[in-house]
Amino acid sequence: MTADSPMTGLPPARSGVEQHPQLPYGSWPAPISAADLAAGARGLSEVRAAGPETYWVESDPGAGRSFLVRRDSSGALTRVCWPGRSGQDEPVAVRTRVNEYGGGSYALTATGVVLSAHADDRLYRIDADGDGWAEPIALVPADGRRYADLEVDHLREVLYAVAEDHGGPGEFRTDPATTLVSIPLDGSAAHDPGLLATLVRGEDFVAAPRLSPDGAVLAWIAWSHPDMPWDASRLQIASVTDGGARLVHRRTLAGGAGISVAEPVWTTDGDLVHVDDRTGWWNLYRSEQRDGELRTRHLHPAEAEFTLPQWQLGTHTLCVLDSGHLMAAYTAAGRRHLAAVRTANGALEAWDGPWQPIGSVAAADGRVVFVGRSDTDAAAVVELDLAQGQVNVLRSSSELSVPPEWVSVAEGVSWSSGTGIAHGFFYPPAGAVAGPDGELPPLLVLSHGGPTGASLPGFDAGTQYWTSRGFAVLDVNYTGSTGYGRSYRDRLRGRWGIVDVADCAAGAQALADRGLVDSARMAIRGGSAGGFTTLSALTFTDTFAAGASYFGIGDLEALAAQTHKFESRYLDRLVGPYPEAAAIYRDRSPIHHVASLTAPMIIFQGAQDRVVPPNQAEEMAAAVRAAGHEVEVHLFEGEGHGFRKAVSNERALTAELAFYGKVFGFTPA
Repeated sequence: MTADSPMTGLPPARSGVEQHPQLPYGSWPAPISAADLAAGARGLSEVRAAGPETYWVESDPGAGRSFLVRRDSSGALTRVCWPGRSGQDEPVAVRTRVNEYGGGSYALTATGVVLSAHADDRLYRIDADGDGWAEPIALVPADGRRYADLEVDHLREVLYAVAEDHGGPGEFRTDPATTLVSIPLDGSAAHDPGLLATLVRGEDFVAAPRLSPDGAVLAWIAWSHPDMPWDASRLQIASVTDGGARLVHRRTLAGGAGISVAEPVWTTDGDLVHVDDRTGWWNLYRSEQRDGELRTRHLHPAEAEFTLPQWQLGTHTLCVLDSGHLMAAYTAAGRRHLAAVRTANGALEAWDGPWQPIGSVAAADGRVVFVGRSDTDAAAVVELDLAQGQVNVLRSSSELSVPPEWVSVAEGVSWSSGTGIAHGFFYPPAGAVAGPDGELPPLLVLSHGGPTGASLPGFDAGTQYWTSRGFAVLDVNYTGSTGYGRSYRDRLRGRWGIVDVADCAAGAQALADRGLVDSARMAIRGGSAGGFTTLSALTFTDTFAAGASYFGIGDLEALAAQTHKFESRYLDRLVGPYPEAAAIYRDRSPIHHVASLTAPMIIFQGAQDRVVPPNQAEEMAAAVRAAGHEVEVHLFEGEGHGFRKAVSNERALTAELAFYGKVFGFTPA
């Protein structure tokens, strides 16, 4: 790193803390074990509010399944269940696999919930029955269709949903038909599929069906290959007729070539608010009926992002607070914020609290609930009681208690990598011990997945697992990440595997140049697209001494040929159209350049992964071995794209730490 392009955002290099005992970096007796981390991390998502009740989807790492949780006004937590054969209620495993990443797996009805069951991909209506739940009513046949992004029409007693047709129960197609459908809530379509009405067909993708308060108009998002929803998409509206079985007067309201549209939300007075990036930032817009015409205006101009990349359906970072306000979660300079937005003039009133909103947001009865985390607290379902002026944690993702001196707090940093300014968050080692005099800590660079995604600052037990052992961590928001505007996102176009790698390598080198980390002990790790960046960094640079790839991509050609529909044309934008750009695909694929490897690697892969098939890991490892280099491979049966089971995560973390100890010369505690 040159003197005229330093890393900014950091304090001066620190010396050891004299009053603490000294131990080699990497061998510190951390308060977080691999078993703690794997067993204690609940996933929390899809928060919804109804009166005094709050709902969310919660993953159980021990069971490897997700369940729908209800918190009532007394604070009692119950899982949505159906009667079991033994006479004892059994929690319903909730999940949808539309676009493989799912999302929008349930909706609240006037009497209970509608949800997508993991067991058979069918939709069920389950009504509340006192403190328990009534017998489930199947709404659709078991015919190979998957459903997501559910919207209830209370007036007509139908459900609108995105449907993905795989042809038969248990089947998987790489190009399933995607439609928008209407489903009776009485269960009649489960026995007569003819009652399941198709509202929108002929689109490659649809999402976000949202009904106006008076039930007259349905809004939704559509996009087409080769675009991803963050490249170009369209906000469409149509009038609802025939009892919810048909749409008429369909029109496009916003979006189109080069514009990404997201999150349609109806206000209480029937105006439609949405997010699009026509200015280069995902900003808020409001469409109003005035003098018989629909007029759209920019609600709150800002260099800020008011949505997240639509990897999953059912995104809700924007919701109605009351008749005059929306509640919005947005990103500015890589950090998340929460604010009330006045619908009349777009005035924004930010909430100045310790919790950053990192997931869905909902509001009801003068309270706001969201998934958030702070610098020192793990992700949680958080409630803002506006009337009482209180902040309540309704459910934490972790029961771990980490002493404050062991918590590393993120420091926002930026640096030049030759492709422009890159961004990230630096976590120094933290603990009640210190490293030996004259020794610098090893560095672990994190490359997030996507690659259209972002790393957010805050307490994450996975990061603290490393910093509390004496590692420094650099979490990189490389070129192409979201949260920094469209131009930063688009800088990755055609250059995936080049600029993301350069950003990670330059960030690591900048820290070494500042004397904050040991330049001889720098490693890189990442999953999925981050695994590709990891493999590429190990293959095409000599910056890193080791690396760990989780379900990463080694062969871009194989990915283009084998991956699922949602991402099947993703690489057209990131690399080039295939097969026309086949030579570029081969040139960028680490599997074809293993002879240049100088660092050992460890690979983790799920055996049932449909996004990055297992042969990617197997063939990459074989090529590395054939070239005479060291590689460890760990294949996990029963796991897909991202490990859900606690035992899998514990095994992986333990193996990864031991691998770094062997390479860097320390003995883990």
